[in-house]
Amino acid sequence: MYWEHFDHGADIGVRGYGVSPDEAFAQAALAMTAVVTDPATVKPAVAVAITCEAPDLELLLVDWLNALIFEMATRKMLFACFAARIEGVALRGEAWGETMDRARHPLAVLPSPDSLEESASNPLAVLLEPVVLEKSASNPLAVFS
Repeated sequence: MYWEHFDHGADIGVRGYGVSPDEAFAQAALAMTAVVTDPATVKPAVAVAITCEAPDLELLLVDWLNALIFEMATRKMLFACFAARIEGVALRGEAWGETMDRARHPLAVLPSPDSLEESASNPLAVLLEPVVLEKSASNPLAVFS
């Protein structure tokens, strides 16, 4: 499991990799946190439950990350640990984090609930790519849709 950022015009893209969609979603969430601040500085002290539904995995990922951004903005929290359980078109997950502390959490950007909308001026307006790792030497990565 790992994550990465990629250039997307004026925006930053995030990819989450894992052996399952659940792991890839959790890693995409961690990549999003890393756009905001260094996840290593965030203590997983408080758990927040997240639920969402969407007609496909791509939209479910957007809903998941939007829900996390909403929680970050309204609770004034940062998250560093994530669990996602996807069943059909529903996601049940948790995010663990703590209240933002500018002394310990230097912020690159401030999250807002509309951050995943396409916008050249919005650093979190990203095309998101969850990637499931396959155990194949000829095709080690497979993007699910």
